[in-house]
Amino acid sequence: MNYILYNNLANNGAGETWADKLLETLGGKVGEGYEKTTLVGLNLPEFLAKVTSEDTIYLVGGDGTINRFANDADGIEIPCPVLFISGGTGNDFLKDIVENYHSEGYTDIREFITNLPTIKVKDITCHFLNGIGYGIDGMCCEVADQMKAAGKEKINYTGLTIKLLLFKYKCPTATITIDDGEEKTFHKVWLASTMNGRYYGGGMKVAPDQDRKGNDLTCVIWHGSGKISTLATFPKIFEGKHVEKTKMITVMKAKKVKVKFDIPTAMQIDGDTVLGVSEYEAWK
Repeated sequence: MNYILYNNLANNGAGETWADKLLETLGGKVGEGYEKTTLVGLNLPEFLAKVTSEDTIYLVGGDGTINRFANDADGIEIPCPVLFISGGTGNDFLKDIVENYHSEGYTDIREFITNLPTIKVKDITCHFLNGIGYGIDGMCCEVADQMKAAGKEKINYTGLTIKLLLFKYKCPTATITIDDGEEKTFHKVWLASTMNGRYYGGGMKVAPDQDRKGNDLTCVIWHGSGKISTLATFPKIFEGKHVEKTKMITVMKAKKVKVKFDIPTAMQIDGDTVLGVSEYEAWK
């Protein structure tokens, strides 16, 4: 059996449309070797218990869809291929995978979701796929959520980030502890991200040297710079060249990272927003 799992909330509610397009591409029909199911409300462990090595799962959605699938399937050995088909908006996972590991064709994501890092923040403990954004990128997701709730469908995240940088975001002080040992304090922090992949935010190459198959995370801290210099450097993040600005960008490798801000700030986990965060821990 070919199972098409889709997130009908992905890509501003167009998830099922993408699933139908895939079905058409594959030349299949529901009830004739194909089954189409939404992930929303699905008991994934129960679903996976019935699949065999002869089956194929097609997962349609974006980064958030893979995040949800990976967390719900945590600890379960999946016997059949899980082929990912992009149907989201950011698609940072796929961008990273195509550049680093696979150049063409559908990607079996099983090898990429078996060694995911964990984050603990407030009462949330979960795995993450790409990265954690804490600071202005978290605030960007917070404001974007508000805009979506107000009915706005298309949001320019880059433009929104620039507006927040210039007018609204207040830079905190961050204390960062690496591997339960080294502790550093950074003032005027724009972001303090912990990365499993290289990208987040729809194409921002936050950690250009990060290998998601490795055993370390990359912590990237943007700090100490004024609004004008930050704004001038910001476009470089899409090519990963911002890390060359070593006076304002600090990059650290670690198996465990703990970050504390002196004021509550929004953060995002693979694009999902958590409000009023004062600290988090992440490890791999």
